[in-house]
Amino acid sequence: MLGEALRLIRVYHDLTQTQLSYELGVSNSFLSEVESGKKTPSLEVLAKYAERFDIPMSSLLFFSESLDANRFTSAVRTSVGKKVLTLLDWASRTARKKNVPVKA
Repeated sequence: MLGEALRLIRVYHDLTQTQLSYELGVSNSFLSEVESGKKTPSLEVLAKYAERFDIPMSSLLFFSESLDANRFTSAVRTSVGKKVLTLLDWASRTARKKNVPVKA
């Protein structure tokens, strides 16, 4: 869930992986693996995301996938997280549509 949230934040801000990887000082392949959930970003990388997008780091950590699946709060948190990801996805798609020039 964390990787998907980071991807949607990048897409919402209309940045390519290459652009963001340069700004964060990480490789493009690492960023791709983070966004696809194959790698977990360090706290240092999350801090760079938080600073770059002016988002509280606690908001990014909300999407952490290392939740204890046996706890009720974990289930609620996961459910809310999925809903927030759906909202972020909608917002990123809406933002991209606004940047598309209208042909007359």
